[in-house]
Amino acid sequence: MPPKIPKSVKRTKAKQKLAIALNHDDRGAVPRVTATGRGKLAEKMLALAFAHGVKVREDKDLAEVLGALEVDWEIPVEVFAAVAEILSYVYRANAASPPTPERDP
Repeated sequence: MPPKIPKSVKRTKAKQKLAIALNHDDRGAVPRVTATGRGKLAEKMLALAFAHGVKVREDKDLAEVLGALEVDWEIPVEVFAAVAEILSYVYRANAASPPTPERDP
């Protein structure tokens, strides 16, 4: 009989939280991965995003694809449509949000 494995060890990468941060400037550059985190680091990234009013979108499949990229890599052409949809959501959400002191001119 194999040894009993604790539940904490049974958690695989696929079941851990995954957070990906993207950056896209208005100059038309390709969006880049600026941070990735799994598990507790992902939870901290999400907590910081929520605390600072950063818009968050959940897409597990896209997160897995982007999570395989190195930080500062441009997103691959194959996921442009999905990332464009997310950026469109973020831009619309930001336009609907009340101004914050950081955004005021």
